[in-house]
Amino acid sequence: MRRGRTAREVLPRAHWVVLVAVLLTMAAALLLYGYVRHDVGGSTTGHPAAGSDSVPESLREGGPVVDLQHGPLRARKPSPRTVALTFDDGPDPQWTPQVLQVLARRHVPATFFVLGAHVLQYPDLVRQEVAAGHEIGAHTFTHADLGGVPAWRQRLELSQTEVALAGTTGLATSLLRPPYASNSDSLDDKDWAVVRRSAALGYVTVFADRDGEDWARPGVDQIVNNAMPQGDDGAIVLLHDAGGDRAQTVAALDELIDRLQQRGYRFTTASAAVGLSSGNAAATPAQRWRGEAVLWAYRASVAVSVALQVLLSAVGVLMLGRVLLLVAIARRHARRRRNGWAATPSEPVSVVVPAYQECEHIQATVRALAASDHPEFEILVVDDGSTDGTADLVEELNLPGVRVIRKPNGGKPSALNTGIAHARHDLLVFVDADTVFQPDTIRRLVAPFADPGIGAVSGNAKVGNRRGLLGRWQHIEYVVGFNLDRRTYDVLGCMPTVPGAVGAFRRAAMDEVGGVSDDTLAEDTDVTLALVGAGWRVVYEERAVAWTEAPASLGQLWKQRYRWCYGTVQAMWKHRGTILRRGPAGRLGRRGLVFLGLFQVLLPLIAPVMDGYLLYGLVFLDPLRTALVWSGLFLLQVLSAVYAFRLDAERLRPLWTLPLQQIFYRQLMYLVVIQSVVTAVSGVRMGWHKLRRTNTVEVPDLPAGR
Repeated sequence: MRRGRTAREVLPRAHWVVLVAVLLTMAAALLLYGYVRHDVGGSTTGHPAAGSDSVPESLREGGPVVDLQHGPLRARKPSPRTVALTFDDGPDPQWTPQVLQVLARRHVPATFFVLGAHVLQYPDLVRQEVAAGHEIGAHTFTHADLGGVPAWRQRLELSQTEVALAGTTGLATSLLRPPYASNSDSLDDKDWAVVRRSAALGYVTVFADRDGEDWARPGVDQIVNNAMPQGDDGAIVLLHDAGGDRAQTVAALDELIDRLQQRGYRFTTASAAVGLSSGNAAATPAQRWRGEAVLWAYRASVAVSVALQVLLSAVGVLMLGRVLLLVAIARRHARRRRNGWAATPSEPVSVVVPAYQECEHIQATVRALAASDHPEFEILVVDDGSTDGTADLVEELNLPGVRVIRKPNGGKPSALNTGIAHARHDLLVFVDADTVFQPDTIRRLVAPFADPGIGAVSGNAKVGNRRGLLGRWQHIEYVVGFNLDRRTYDVLGCMPTVPGAVGAFRRAAMDEVGGVSDDTLAEDTDVTLALVGAGWRVVYEERAVAWTEAPASLGQLWKQRYRWCYGTVQAMWKHRGTILRRGPAGRLGRRGLVFLGLFQVLLPLIAPVMDGYLLYGLVFLDPLRTALVWSGLFLLQVLSAVYAFRLDAERLRPLWTLPLQQIFYRQLMYLVVIQSVVTAVSGVRMGWHKLRRTNTVEVPDLPAGR
């Protein structure tokens, strides 16, 4: 159907740019957060051993500090009876403060080779190290094995650490300790290449000649023995203040300092131990600006990640609660309807079929209606200005009780109101022109009107063209997403929609709300909300089955769902005042509209972000836990789908496509909601999109006549 009035077809496009920008910003924030917080500093293995032909012999026989900055190559050794305590992999919120406490109590300086990622996570700890007079060196950003990564990654690891230090402390460092390489005499060709490249960037490489091997946690005594220099030799001692349980390191530190002091050793920093000026200097303004920007970006990424975790938890609880509620209430509804209605009205019925350009399907629709087993009914086909011979095709059938009403094109609400005006009876059945009824559909659809308080009845619309993935996905959606919901709305007394494909109305109820409004594109939702708000009961009769033709292409599906969602948002906004009212109207607002808002609008709006966060979790968080969370949510979908199919007496075979539906179809529906909400909020008027019919509805065999 087309809308009779002129509608602006100019749809907003900028929101897609905004959506992409938001998703990219979120992705960048999560990637930064994951990159910084991914398990760094915990590994104890490096690249496989390589040859050492290119390593200078003087480097092997020299000291642990390799200096290419001050003249020719020098492997500097610490002065005799001089020790520089160095700590790798920090800072760490548990162990670094304990190490700092011991050093402060013993008045011992040290050099901390920090990971840039940890610097961003715990900037206050690095500032404490600097404030206490300790020296800071670089240990890469993510504890990467510099000898096992390409040159560009080496530069990136160092530059990122440089930026992190500048932003948190205002300092730059010229000291580097590559991960996985402790002694200069064990260097291979790849390590030597790292030394030369880092020297070109202004770094002095600091190895160690005494390795406490505390990463292996061999015991306090063994750590102390490993760290003790031989004779009166000076030493640069390698320990760790992060990367695992460092309780033994903290305990060994006091004993190590005692033993060294007893032997007359003095303590200093790594650079001072070999006669170099401090490895730290003030960062340039540009370095500090970049560092502060990265620090703020990381803080923002933390906020985004925490917000998404909270949001994901809330969504999970909502989804679980929704599924449990739907299943429990659907079971109650099924028990309530098991024996049918108390009586079946024998009142005559007027069937109204609004039709516009329906030549492909109109004859099948009218034949099926004419074959109905209700005692008395008339069929009114309202041709809304069709130019394809729709009205002529109906007249050619020459079926008794069928009337054709021709009118200028005015839109579906206009056609329905015209049909109501020409109807002879007080019970009205509305049928879309692409829908086929079963012989008992009308009879079952009007059965609830035995209760005078019922103003409308929703039937059970089923997809008739189920071949192919798209058809199966829509079939699943109709059975699970629509009909389970309608059972719940029925029991809760807040039915929001009687579908245009199969619905019945009491004329008195329609007169009270002024007929079918053309204020929204979801005229079926609009009139249903008006009826419930006026105090009429609207119920769901699942045995009143109708077979409708679902869109056969993605383009047609997008247009249909875009119109549905856009119109639903319009109708919700139009009837928003019911939330504050009492009685049935308040029940509709506080139950129906809130339910619609949460699960038909809000959840689809945030679902792409949630799905993106689940993918992020597989990469940066605990993959097993993330997979279990996703599997749990999917299992809920499967169980509710199986139950819904059982309630509707449907075969379970189409459910094999459910995983694909969750991955592809669901994302499309989310985008439809986003487009619809933005269109509605922006105030753009959307026109009616006529779907192209293929006449591929498959239904059970129906008799040829009444």
